[in-house]
Amino acid sequence: MTTKPKARKFRIKRNTPTSGTAGSSASAAARAPQDAGDAPRRPAPRAVENPQPRPTQQQPQNPQPQANAGRTGEVSTAKEVVGETDMDAIRREGLTGRQLRMARRVAQKHGLAPTSDFDAVRLLRTNGIDPFQRSNMLELVVPQGDGENAEGAGPPAQGQQIGRVQLPQTIPAGGMNLPSTELNPAERRQREISEIQRDITRRRRRKLGLLLVRLAFFVMLPTFAAGYYFYKVATPMYATDSQFLIIQSEGGGGASPFGGLLPTQFANSADSIATQAYLQSKDAMLRLDEDKGFKSHFAEDNIDAIQRLEEDATNEDAYKVYKKNVKIGYDPTEGVIRMEVIAADPDISASFSRSLIDYAEERVNDLSKQKREDGMRDARDGFAQAQAKRREAQEALIKMQVENGVDPEAEIAAIRTQITTYEGLLIEKELELAALLDNARPNRAKVDGARGDVRRLNEQLDRMRERMSSATVGENSLAKQAVNMQLAAADLAAADMVLQAAQTAMDQARTEAGRQVRYLTVAVEPVAPQEPTYPRKFENTILAFLIFAGIYLMLSLTASILREQVTS
Repeated sequence: MTTKPKARKFRIKRNTPTSGTAGSSASAAARAPQDAGDAPRRPAPRAVENPQPRPTQQQPQNPQPQANAGRTGEVSTAKEVVGETDMDAIRREGLTGRQLRMARRVAQKHGLAPTSDFDAVRLLRTNGIDPFQRSNMLELVVPQGDGENAEGAGPPAQGQQIGRVQLPQTIPAGGMNLPSTELNPAERRQREISEIQRDITRRRRRKLGLLLVRLAFFVMLPTFAAGYYFYKVATPMYATDSQFLIIQSEGGGGASPFGGLLPTQFANSADSIATQAYLQSKDAMLRLDEDKGFKSHFAEDNIDAIQRLEEDATNEDAYKVYKKNVKIGYDPTEGVIRMEVIAADPDISASFSRSLIDYAEERVNDLSKQKREDGMRDARDGFAQAQAKRREAQEALIKMQVENGVDPEAEIAAIRTQITTYEGLLIEKELELAALLDNARPNRAKVDGARGDVRRLNEQLDRMRERMSSATVGENSLAKQAVNMQLAAADLAAADMVLQAAQTAMDQARTEAGRQVRYLTVAVEPVAPQEPTYPRKFENTILAFLIFAGIYLMLSLTASILREQVTS
């Protein structure tokens, strides 16, 4: 804070006042605008029409005229120092430009003449006026043409009063001395805060009441209606539980020595899923209606209107009731099919369950029947064809043997044996003749005999060779017959192999057909219950409450979001 320098020694010359106190005040008021130009930081005096003193303003008890006073040096009075100190404190408050302009307007409205915005705040506070009070701000908004000093019209003239001057007035002595009804700013602010708090409390209570009304209408009332239905109106229903499995045999029969020792295993999931789909189909519903009267049972009068089936209901309506009352589930980890059948009578519920199990068993048997028949039919056809081919090959071989009369191979082998024998004898006779001819004087008779034997053996060999050539060359030769017989024998052997393979294939097909057989094993037999299973009153009521509460919450959130989007 910066203050003006003070003179340590000064001397004041006082003259006798020529006029009264009023004249001094008037002359001081007239000199104020001139001094304000020399010292801008010095506050200017306030010109009002009502010269009554204020309780918060300290006025000098014995004012002295200052018209002809002589001063040496520049002196700041205590009032000026206090004003500058207050203005420095106001500057440190960090008021905004809008607040300062508003304070200047309020000061002008109350007939004050501030030299600056901060001086306007100081003057208002000195006179006990809060420049930032809402009521003071609202008083600034006046209609156009309502006065000469409206907003933007400029500062008021000196000595001119704008609006109502909020200054304390004197009270006549003869009146009743009652306490003032006006409150100081702190009490007024506390009262306004209390009113705001009460208003907030009233709004909260009203919103809470509306919330309770909405909850009662949209959540509690529907939940009560649902609970009343489950506890008082709903017909008790009896549920019969049963479980069954679909298994297949892994035994190989006589094809494998260990076939009878192999255990059975669960069927694949496709069979179980197909069985489940059949039990949940309209075909099973129609068959159950023909055998046990499904529609007539659920159309009885003892069933409540919500669960009852109409007398002339269509198959589609009956099928909806069937899907709601016949629940089937398949567990792929255990291979178990669980079935729950619901009816209004426990015995009828058990009867429905047994009938559905019988239908499932028939369906399981029909699932692999076509596959087994196709496999066995193909195996039997192949075996029959193999048998026919073997029979043809065997007949052709026998026919060739009958037509030839002899075995060509044996005949050819006999001729070859004879040729070999004659060749051996010819060699011996030729050696014997050579031995006789080696003598100097050979015996003529022996020589002639040996030569005759050689000649006869050569003739016999020629005939055997001719026979051999006739047997191996030509269309009807023994060699050709032997080849045909060998081919027929090979065909017979091939037919035997084909027949053996067909026999093996038929055995395998029979084994596979045995493996394709499905068995429905009932793990849990259907037993009629003694107590009703449905409706589950408490659980269903709580579920209805959660559903209605969730719907209300979603609608509330949607409405809030839409309201925020519309108002933004």
